[in-house]
Amino acid sequence: MADPSELYTVDAEVRDAVLGTAPVLLHLLEGYVDAGQVGRQIAQHLLATGQPEVVATFDHDALHDYRSRRPQLVFDQNTWVEMSDPDLVLSKLTDATGRVYLLLSGPEPDMGWRRALDAVLALAADLGVTELVTAHGIPMAVPHTRPTLITGHATDPALVAENPVWIDRVTVPGSFSATLEFVAGERGFTARGFVAHVPHYLAPGTYAPAALAVIERIREATGLHLPPGDLATLAMGTLAQLEEEVSSDGELGPLVSALEEQYDELVAGGGRSVPSADEIGAVIEQFLADRDDEGNAGGSH
Repeated sequence: MADPSELYTVDAEVRDAVLGTAPVLLHLLEGYVDAGQVGRQIAQHLLATGQPEVVATFDHDALHDYRSRRPQLVFDQNTWVEMSDPDLVLSKLTDATGRVYLLLSGPEPDMGWRRALDAVLALAADLGVTELVTAHGIPMAVPHTRPTLITGHATDPALVAENPVWIDRVTVPGSFSATLEFVAGERGFTARGFVAHVPHYLAPGTYAPAALAVIERIREATGLHLPPGDLATLAMGTLAQLEEEVSSDGELGPLVSALEEQYDELVAGGGRSVPSADEIGAVIEQFLADRDDEGNAGGSH
């Protein structure tokens, strides 16, 4: 296997500024299941507020399948005027108190996962990372009118508070972030993550209330001071808009009422009445299929 360090280029000056700060590393990657764009929203929010500086940039061409996920180009009348081709980047950020932390953001690698995993964890070891944290959303049969349920997971089960829903054992296709958490645990790192339960009827879009709930859990877990800022405003606006849609949509109202009843029974029962593994898998598979259909219709994923 080729040297994993060849996959990235480090800015020595920014690297030196990170050393000795014992940072947390958040990894919020695009490309797999992220209902409501929970991880993407948080990453964008942190990059907008955390005064980012690039620590390392990964070799996009070595990790990306352009046939699967093509760059987005804008054609205006007679010329190409804009291209969006995101990179996988490790950034140094600071929270509201000046504490340093790291964010790995950009597209999930399409190939070379083993080298990429080795590369990320080598950087984590070099920079003295104390913990790795990830987050995303999954589509679930829950209503937007109730608090967002969040399932936690970690390399050390003692770090996970009682989850709101009992899920015994389920097999799902792996994401790079989930694989990174698993391998990090094997190599002695502490790693954890948070999964927001996003109303399935809102999963394809952007659901700010779930992102807001997850960033609060990240704050509690890591001690980072991450003010919600615009996320809170977006969440309130989203819920207000949905309230109007429920009152005017003859199909959405009954659906939400049924989900509210199911949710309240779940909470009252201590989380024992849960979907089966097959039901959870079916919802996720449908979400992925719908997203693929949309991507194919638009000419890209």
